[in-house]
Amino acid sequence: MRRGRSGALPRGTAERTLTSVGTGGDTGRPDERGAQRDGAAQRGPDGGQRETSRLWHITLSVSGAEAPLKEVRRALEQLAHDHPFLLTSRYANDHAEIRYWEEARDLHDAAAVALRLWGEHRSTAKLPPWEIVGLEVIDRETYHQRVAEGYGPPPASPVGVHPF
Repeated sequence: MRRGRSGALPRGTAERTLTSVGTGGDTGRPDERGAQRDGAAQRGPDGGQRETSRLWHITLSVSGAEAPLKEVRRALEQLAHDHPFLLTSRYANDHAEIRYWEEARDLHDAAAVALRLWGEHRSTAKLPPWEIVGLEVIDRETYHQRVAEGYGPPPASPVGVHPF
C-alpha cells in the first residue's frame, strides 16, 4: 500500500516520492543471503539496488480549543478506523496523543507522512481543528531499547482510544 498526494509537490520535495508502506518483502528479517533488511539498499528483481522500508514508532501530539469529549472520542475512533495502523490514542477535551507504527524508507518520509495524518483526516473523521504541537519519530530498535531500559513509552496497551 502506498500513500501519496496528487498535484503539485511541496517546496523542497521535487526529487523525493513519499511512501509509507513498502510493497512487500521488507520484513526486517534476514533474506536468503543472510543480509539484514534494515533500511539499507537491497538488490531488486532486476539486479539493481532498491531501498527497503523500516518501521518507525510515531507519537503525534495535537492541541487546540476545547471540544466536547464525546466528539473527540468519536473522531479518534473514526481516525483509527480510517487509519488501521493506529495503536492507541489518548485524549482530553483540548489535546490528544496518537501512537502508531509507520513503515517508511527513512525518518524524513515517516515524519512527513505523520505530519500529514491529522490534516488529511480532519474532514473525513471530523477531527477537532487542533494543530500538531509535537512529533516523535523513532526507529523500531530505539523504541525497543527504550522500553527494555525502562525509560521509553511502554508498549501501547490497551490498544484503542482512551481518555488521559
